[in-house]
Amino acid sequence: MNLPGQKKVSNLPNVLTAIRVASIPLVLICLNFSGKLGSFLAALFFGMASITDILDGFFARKYGAVTSLGKFLDPLADKTLICLTMIMLIPLGRIPVWMVLVIVMRELAVTGLRGIAANEGIVIQASPLGKNKTILQSIAVVGLCLHYTYLNANFHVVGMVFLWGALVLTVWSGWDYFSKFNKVFITRK
Repeated sequence: MNLPGQKKVSNLPNVLTAIRVASIPLVLICLNFSGKLGSFLAALFFGMASITDILDGFFARKYGAVTSLGKFLDPLADKTLICLTMIMLIPLGRIPVWMVLVIVMRELAVTGLRGIAANEGIVIQASPLGKNKTILQSIAVVGLCLHYTYLNANFHVVGMVFLWGALVLTVWSGWDYFSKFNKVFITRK
């Protein structure tokens, strides 16, 4: 039961986020099957899950359906989907360990930073750099999941090109978050 003025927890954006979370095991299971079919299915499920990220944000803003649960689960679902998929690609030889470490460490550091800021009553909004980083990471992961050549395109190479772009934005947006955090705390003192 919702109290007056309370937003419904089971709204469309939250359902889309739940679908994204539920798709994570499907992606990871498909990556356990060698060959083109498992890779294709992993890329398909990952791509569909990534689309739910775009849709849940669109619907949350359009219909004013932003909830505290959604604010918590949406970024958690994104980071979990991308990071776990990248980690699964390491033993398959599709992604260098060091790139995954840089990306995962940035995600943990920024999440921690935002948590500290929130504890102090400061909201550090997602930046356009961070959003573009997520887009490039998602495209890279789809390419790396596909891995093989389809329609005369080597998707491993395509994935790696986008991953390098994502890596640059990962570091840049991480630096941007820490700079904003530092400025806010310096001006508060």
